[in-house]
Amino acid sequence: MAVCSLIFCTGVIFELLDTHSLSVFYVGRVICGLGIGGSATVIPIYLSEMSPTDKRARLGSCYQFAFTIGILVSYWIDYGMQFAPANALQWQIPFAVQLIPGAFMGLGMLTLRESVRWLLSHDHDKNESKAWDSLTWIRSSNGPHVRAEYQQMKSSIERDAHATADFSPRELLSKSNSHRLALAVCLFIAQQSMGPTALAYFGPQFFALLVGNNAHLTLLLTGIFGGLKVIGCLIFIVWVADRFGRRPLLILGALAMSICMITTSVVVKSTNVPTPHPSTHNSDTTPTITNSGLLTVSLIYLAIVFYNLSWGPLPWPCTAELFNTRIREPGVAIAVAAQWLSNFVWSFSTPYVLAGAKWATFLIFGILDASFAAFVWFFLPETRGRSLEEIDALFKDDDKLHDDSLSSALLVGEQEIDREYEQDDISSPDDAGAKTSEERVEV
Repeated sequence: MAVCSLIFCTGVIFELLDTHSLSVFYVGRVICGLGIGGSATVIPIYLSEMSPTDKRARLGSCYQFAFTIGILVSYWIDYGMQFAPANALQWQIPFAVQLIPGAFMGLGMLTLRESVRWLLSHDHDKNESKAWDSLTWIRSSNGPHVRAEYQQMKSSIERDAHATADFSPRELLSKSNSHRLALAVCLFIAQQSMGPTALAYFGPQFFALLVGNNAHLTLLLTGIFGGLKVIGCLIFIVWVADRFGRRPLLILGALAMSICMITTSVVVKSTNVPTPHPSTHNSDTTPTITNSGLLTVSLIYLAIVFYNLSWGPLPWPCTAELFNTRIREPGVAIAVAAQWLSNFVWSFSTPYVLAGAKWATFLIFGILDASFAAFVWFFLPETRGRSLEEIDALFKDDDKLHDDSLSSALLVGEQEIDREYEQDDISSPDDAGAKTSEERVEV
């Protein structure tokens, strides 16, 4: 992660050079992309491997929370820079601000310890003491529950190591692993295809479709949009993350967004709102907004709140926890690559979709959102309240994948409570190690 930070900051420096050459700027963007791509793969893995079972969604979602904060800052910097003199600093300042979080991430890595599961899976005998120290450091305890967790990690990693001596990419094609990979890839493609990604990139153009062609007003509405993303994600982390199942949050979030998007399309279709081409230059007239415009903006704001209470943060921890230790790194890397590819597709195609479909753009997103709710209902297993080892066992028996319904006991945490009672009976690592995998797994 420290290396990714260094790569990213190097790319930003290239972006800042006032050479009047697009080639130099593109080189900087490519270098930045390498840094972002690496960190977007490693950080979710680290958070998943170091988080306690009952806090994994909350801590894993902090990645998305930091992402929304960055978007919010960028929106308001853009809003403020419209009033700056038209010179090189007008575009250099927004790019230079990227160095602040990029450098802080690299420096922050110096205070962290290596992942426990990574240490145990790489030269186990040499790193065992480091792994124990890392776990007691992150848990701030060395009590019976921590020792039991450590034994469970060791047992799981030893089983993975003995299954096959050397990892081969062909392992990803096995029935259980390809199932995990398909779910992870689909989760991230769905996350990027629900509408908020397009809105994040082209907020002013979308709001111009709703309220008319006014630069000041659309940038202001986009800034508020960014603030609601942060608030929604913060609410998720503090009050929602590990209190409800993954499935109900994703299903209800997608359905709520679908209703907002389809309603927006109906209102825009039935009202006489200006529909400028996305490339049209905005004028600086006095900001005004009609009742229908206010309604549609409110619906978009509501949709983004639902998104950040579900699909915004949840795919990150969900994807990382789907894979066992042996294939987690390549599995998450492929899923994140699919996420960035989908992100690129929407960032490239959205202006053309807006120009051609206009009001129907919202209808398209509404239909997609409903289809993603159906995808979760039929295919995604519930993982809340389960350790990574227990989730691994889910995929060892495909007949058990769909035992969890929307009203699963995991929704109220009954299985998690039962597990806590079982762990209370564990008094030593030896006792924990004596438990068989069948005793530890509850499905």
